[in-house]
Amino acid sequence: METPGLVVHGEAEPFSTALRSLVNNRLYSDVRFVVGQERQEVFAHRCLLACRCNFFQRLLGPEPSPGVPSPVVLSTVPAEAFLAVLEFLYTNTVKLHRHSVLEVLTAAVEYGLEELREICLEFVVKVLDVELVCEALQVAVTFGLGPLQERCIAFIEAHSQEALRTRGFLELSASALLPLLRSDKLCVDEADLILAARSWARVGAAVLERPVAEVAAPIVRELRLALLAPAELSALEEQNRREPLIPSCLRRSLSKCPTKPHTHFQIERPLLSPVLTPWCCSFPWVPKPRNLDLILALFLFTSASPGFCHLRRVAEYAKPKQAVFWPKDCLKMTILRNRRSSENRVQVTLL
Repeated sequence: METPGLVVHGEAEPFSTALRSLVNNRLYSDVRFVVGQERQEVFAHRCLLACRCNFFQRLLGPEPSPGVPSPVVLSTVPAEAFLAVLEFLYTNTVKLHRHSVLEVLTAAVEYGLEELREICLEFVVKVLDVELVCEALQVAVTFGLGPLQERCIAFIEAHSQEALRTRGFLELSASALLPLLRSDKLCVDEADLILAARSWARVGAAVLERPVAEVAAPIVRELRLALLAPAELSALEEQNRREPLIPSCLRRSLSKCPTKPHTHFQIERPLLSPVLTPWCCSFPWVPKPRNLDLILALFLFTSASPGFCHLRRVAEYAKPKQAVFWPKDCLKMTILRNRRSSENRVQVTLL
């Protein structure tokens, strides 16, 4: 019985270098692309592209056309990104750059190159900065890249002021802007966020040739107008008369909302408990609910040392203005939320 042969590997570097020399090399090429808005001509080799990528296999077909083949036009992918894709297909390696990695990522997703997509995602996370993050968020939302979207939103939450001033923010689609406006952790005042949303809507209105209010309609309900102080509301109303942004139905609802909350923690009736002495302090809070002014929640106080109390959540959030008690109707907490701050006004009542 013949023994199986032994697979012996030669050096990979000379092989990779030799194949890299064929990238965009007219020599022996049998397919020609015209790529990008600049319509740059790129040469490639049909058999290599077809065996490495199903997209090109379908695009190029099983056999070349007779005579001089016409160029394959790919106008949506920039030349630099397309050459990076070819480099990966030829050598299984790629040199990425911060300024073009999102274009390479887009091409990898569109061409079904899973390994290249993962390489690009790792690189984007490493080089993510204020100028890149909104563009990365747009790509993540467009192609359903959940982990990248979460990473981008977390980055913007930590660098909100800077991110809102970038060109990438103004160029976000409504579907990409909505997850940001629904966040409770943006480090920016609500009035500043409304100004940024207005600037975003102006850019969209200029591009789409539509009214500002019409462009802003999908996102305006996520602006938490109830967190504005009276002076800020008056200024917003005046600006809204000059340039409509907020629908009248939302503005009318503000008359029932409280003014912007202050950070405060107070136990109303501490004498009912020998452990809880009169006490006021600040207390960090990151709430889940969106667009709610008053939130009722339940907490358990436990004694760790004389005169000190620890707070531990024992129930999920209640609906607005819904009274819920724990245990046996002895404790109630009311939270007036400000999502732009790490602290909120909290009032606890021992019944």
